[in-house]
Amino acid sequence: MTETLGVDVNRTGLHTLEAQTTFEANGPFAIALTNHGEPAHVHVHLDDRLSEIARIEATNHYLESDETRHIEVKARDPTEWPSDIVRGKLKVVTGHGRETHYTDVRFDRTPEKEPVEVDPDLSKPQQTEETGVSPAMRALPVGVLGAVALLLAIGALFAADGINFILGAFAILAGVCCAVAANFLLG
Repeated sequence: MTETLGVDVNRTGLHTLEAQTTFEANGPFAIALTNHGEPAHVHVHLDDRLSEIARIEATNHYLESDETRHIEVKARDPTEWPSDIVRGKLKVVTGHGRETHYTDVRFDRTPEKEPVEVDPDLSKPQQTEETGVSPAMRALPVGVLGAVALLLAIGALFAADGINFILGAFAILAGVCCAVAANFLLG
């Protein structure tokens, strides 16, 4: 289906123009000139950038009262475009230059991205696989490491005197607390 850019001529008064300020196409499109008032001459023009990939057969058009004329804007094969996106201006003039309207035209040949389907099961909490290991067995490595740390700390306490002894006692207490906390978190 060809897209259409509508341009209203003489809608709000003699020699007035109304059209979109931006327009996007991915290939050929049509310009629908609709005259709502007195007969008028309308000139359409593609700027240099748009002329690289598109063309209009006739640029000057005479419109009778209440007439609509479709002007085809032909586009080259998108594989021949200088880039994926080409921007330029379409100029529409009426009243022999009295009124001018510019529409920013964007030709885009980038393929539309297909939507990504997300499995509804991904939004549900995942169940962990049961390995058949009891919580006590999972806590065993933590307990063994805690015991080794405790033995090392006690050995360090016997080798130290005074304030070092008190700091060592706090270190042992902190190690035991960490082991107990890890056991609860992992188990």
